[in-house]
Amino acid sequence: MAMSQQARDEKRRAKAARLQEEDLRLKVRPGTKQALLELMEWAGIEEQGEAMTLMIHHLHGLGPGGALPLLEPPRHEITVSPAVARKLENFRAREALRLSCDQD
Repeated sequence: MAMSQQARDEKRRAKAARLQEEDLRLKVRPGTKQALLELMEWAGIEEQGEAMTLMIHHLHGLGPGGALPLLEPPRHEITVSPAVARKLENFRAREALRLSCDQD
């Protein structure tokens, strides 16, 4: 006789408790999702959870020296062109002059 849905659910919950499984939720933007899908395609992996589990374990296997550089968030370098720097300096000077005139 086939198990009822309730029995299957209870069996699944018991197994998850025995293995100390925990749900991790992750919200991602389209670029991150696309990157994950491409990684899965390259590796021939069909399930996102499996891909993420493998990535975590392989990254951990690199140890601190190998893993930490890969865990640094990308930083955008902001460079101000000379023309923009001049405009900012002119604005700062005008504001300083305006404030000094207002105080008189």
